[in-house]
Amino acid sequence: MSRQKTILFACGTGIATSTAVNVAVTEAMKKRGLTFNAQQAKATEVPGLVDSVDFIVSTTPISASVTKPVIKGLAFLTGIGKDKVLDEIEAQLRK
Repeated sequence: MSRQKTILFACGTGIATSTAVNVAVTEAMKKRGLTFNAQQAKATEVPGLVDSVDFIVSTTPISASVTKPVIKGLAFLTGIGKDKVLDEIEAQLRK
């Protein structure tokens, strides 16, 4: 069995938006039969945390120095393109 992946949810403060996106992704992935570990952080904290996660879902720009995959989570705020982003997250979890 493969190792459970860890997603880092990032936003400006590491509290409100990242929590909302974390909850939405957790519920959507549960419906798709997937689970994961979650961490939340401020966007400025991402470079220091990136080594302990598999990929990042962020609602704000992330430093270009980050080498892990970054999925733009703005769709969770606007509702536009949300299914496409969920498909991207699912693909990363299934890798």
